[in-house]
Amino acid sequence: MFDFSANADATDALRASFRRHASGVAVITTNDDQGNPVGFTATSMTSLGATPPLVMFSVARGASSWTAISNAEYIAIHTLGEANLELAQRMAADHTKRFTTEDWSRGPHGMPVFEAATSVLICKVRQVINIENNAVVVSDVIAGAEGQQDEALLYYQRSYRQTGAALS
Repeated sequence: MFDFSANADATDALRASFRRHASGVAVITTNDDQGNPVGFTATSMTSLGATPPLVMFSVARGASSWTAISNAEYIAIHTLGEANLELAQRMAADHTKRFTTEDWSRGPHGMPVFEAATSVLICKVRQVINIENNAVVVSDVIAGAEGQQDEALLYYQRSYRQTGAALS
């Protein structure tokens, strides 16, 4: 039986629970109002449905990418595999160094696209829902491309992980 008094503080309970929940890793990119690439690593991206094709992710409204994301018409969502560990780490670090390498190009609608990603979705932002210090961004998928097949990159217990063998 669960002991709910062990995590009576809701914030601690949330953190403890999501440390035990593996998430896929994605990179979200767009452009700022001057056309400069902006992006960040996200573990909150998920499909909202296939009819119509919708995705969503959350972002902190204090994040360095927030202003660009909140004003974006289009975004690019990159799914990452094990080979993309360095990209995931770089896009989660100092925002001034995220686009300093030559591993990206301009895709549809001028979106910054990382060629090494396992897939890229080009999306049109449908709605930004502000909730406390965070926001949920809901977007329509308008195009997509598949990259190299790779084992999924996961985020679990506050670190990046690789997938194990498939269970039958």
